[in-house]
Amino acid sequence: MAQTTRPAVWAGQFYPDNPFQLRQIIEEWFAATLSLPSAKNIRAIIVPHAGYIYSGSVAAKAYAQVKSQSISTVIIMGPAHHYGFRGVSIDQDARYQTPLGLIEVDSPWAAKLAQLTGYKTIPQAHKQEHSIEVQLPFIQVAWPQAKIVPVVFGYPRHKDVQKMAKALTKIMANPQVLVVATTDLSHYLPQAKANQVDAQTIKLIENLQAETLLQKATRGENIMCGVGPVSSLLLAAKQLKTSRLHILEYRDSTAGGGPASQVVGYVAATLEISPPSSGGKTEEALTEQEKKELLRLAREAITLFLQNKNPPHYTPSSPRLLEKKGAFVTLHHKGRLRGCIGFIESSLPLYQTVIQAAIYAAVKDVRFNPVSLDELPDVEIEISVLTPLTKITNPAQIQVGRHGLVIEKGRQKGLLLPQVALENGWDRLTFLRRACLKAGLPPNAWRQGAKIFTFEAQVFAEKPKEEA
Repeated sequence: MAQTTRPAVWAGQFYPDNPFQLRQIIEEWFAATLSLPSAKNIRAIIVPHAGYIYSGSVAAKAYAQVKSQSISTVIIMGPAHHYGFRGVSIDQDARYQTPLGLIEVDSPWAAKLAQLTGYKTIPQAHKQEHSIEVQLPFIQVAWPQAKIVPVVFGYPRHKDVQKMAKALTKIMANPQVLVVATTDLSHYLPQAKANQVDAQTIKLIENLQAETLLQKATRGENIMCGVGPVSSLLLAAKQLKTSRLHILEYRDSTAGGGPASQVVGYVAATLEISPPSSGGKTEEALTEQEKKELLRLAREAITLFLQNKNPPHYTPSSPRLLEKKGAFVTLHHKGRLRGCIGFIESSLPLYQTVIQAAIYAAVKDVRFNPVSLDELPDVEIEISVLTPLTKITNPAQIQVGRHGLVIEKGRQKGLLLPQVALENGWDRLTFLRRACLKAGLPPNAWRQGAKIFTFEAQVFAEKPKEEA
């Protein structure tokens, strides 16, 4: 039997029907979103499904957190708005059209979910449903090859939520499957009341209170339209026990120009699942004592060099400081940058790398005059210890706030530390352009053959004098 194609019913109403405009706005939202430094192993997100003018940027914040992960299948759970029924419908064999092209249903995963829950396809539930459709362009931009499993919830019932939650606990073990639960919050209340109700609802979501949300909704309380999808996800998260839910943003429809007398609320959240311990060796963070030792050593190195041009003779107390690592030393004077030099990779032990970087930052950064002994007491020292470089081919893998960047083309190379993007409020695109400029390359060189490397850093600094 030929695979059916569901047309883009809501293009031009809920979101742009022009493919270039649609892709551009989503890419801009993604680029403007700061990734959580700690975000990893995200298995599910909660997003709204209103018109993009109202809630698109909120939804983008959740998708952007997962964009760097390798996702092959997205299970989208939304509430029914246009066809009334009881139970749950799982579309098992179709293609969905959007202005960006076709996106296929992952039939094997849909069949597996149907087998685990006992639910089948109710075609009428999917024909007009916008809560699923408005998610598709985000998925197509983030993961062009991904397939979907559309799931529509009818009138919310406790047994449906339990069945779906049980199935999700098994499915979310797969890191290439993302679960999307979509809901809007309170509908058409005055803004002050809506914000108050939504704050209480968000607190329940944050604390994984699926049962309470379901009870409120079945009593007819105006808290959210997608209580079935959200409660199923939260109940599964609670059963998994190793999950953490992060609320990313709350906004109401007034931000998109809607009237304050009739407000709809929107929330974005991510759900992380901690993987089981593999027993493998991971790179350990420096201890507080080791950080203090390196900071003292950096100051001593600068002081001795300014006094007699000699570096200190030193034997570190910790064997960890004998490991070969790259490091940068950054100097600030009264809140302003005073020097920054380091080594991406080093053949020297860490403590010697810090000694050399500290001296070079003080006297060899060509952007500044050498630091003098008189001003040294007012100079604050910051050290960044680097992980090895990782070459990437997909810029979406860059997590602003977590990754530093190295851009390289020919003999030209530029580095920006992770903290630089956060300190300047840069998004991913600006970070890439600035790294290109640092390398002496055109700002779009990262699109034109330049190699992109990421790294992470342990960053620590001296305490200001008033705190010392």
